[in-house]
Amino acid sequence: MTSQIFPQNVIAVIWDFDKTLIPGNMQGPLFRHYGIDESEFWAEVDGLEDFYRSHGAQLIQRDHLYLNHILTYVRQGKMPGLSNQLLEDLGAEIEFHPGMPDFMEFLRKEIEADPVFAEHQITIEHYVVSTGLRRMILGSAIAPYVEYVWACEFTELVAPPGYQHQQGRLFSPEAEIQQLIYVIDNTSKTRAIFEINKGTNKNPNIDVNAKIAREDRRIPFQNMIYVADGPSDVPVFSVVSENGGRTYAVYTPGSERGFAQAARLLEQRRVDAFGEADYTDGSHTAMWIRHAARGIAERIVRDRAQALKDRVGLPPRHLG
Repeated sequence: MTSQIFPQNVIAVIWDFDKTLIPGNMQGPLFRHYGIDESEFWAEVDGLEDFYRSHGAQLIQRDHLYLNHILTYVRQGKMPGLSNQLLEDLGAEIEFHPGMPDFMEFLRKEIEADPVFAEHQITIEHYVVSTGLRRMILGSAIAPYVEYVWACEFTELVAPPGYQHQQGRLFSPEAEIQQLIYVIDNTSKTRAIFEINKGTNKNPNIDVNAKIAREDRRIPFQNMIYVADGPSDVPVFSVVSENGGRTYAVYTPGSERGFAQAARLLEQRRVDAFGEADYTDGSHTAMWIRHAARGIAERIVRDRAQALKDRVGLPPRHLG
């Protein structure tokens, strides 16, 4: 008998960011910093697909349009000096839904403080998977509580022809972001889920596309809780739910539209439940997530007890 690669005693709580952990879009502080009308920027982004199609483009990746439009603003001098460091600094201005980020630490400590769970070394890890800006998330108040962040990233580095023969680091002259270096869209979010599942983020030697038996994966899907706000998260909801994990939709408190959207996800059986994006102690959402985490921890304990029973034979007994 071979031993497992991982003990599979980690519970992953995976969070979307915009409208899930925060009331709106994270780019608000960026627009305020440069005095840019936020609604005008997003209206321009909404019109880009038609603009490019009218000029002959046929295949357009919608989720990337706003990122390239930010780069256009930088090149046109409307966001001078925009760097990754500035994005992190502006991330500190992001305001979260009630209860965050304290709820993350509370949940982790609650599970780890249970003596039965502690005996099995069951732990909680929080992850963020977002189509937003990674550096802003890393600069926000939630960063110390999160194990890893998958989101879009820019670079100030420029690799011109012949760069391999040049000395030193090749920054843009103005130290501004120049290119996209990593992009997450609504579909590729599922790749991040598989990286968590297989442990790629913990062991780079494990390729996300490698064939790994379910019993050898670091965090089984059934040990996952995915929390997000909308239809764009359906691919991840499906992957997690269909493989035994728990799914929960949130909406901004008081939003009729958000409520209807979350309700449709439940009606379509995309999620297990939904509630307001309020993570304060005693709120419906906080209690649901706590209950789901405890349920997973209890199942891990039961599974381990059954495995021990199956693998350890009965002691010899005298014949009566």
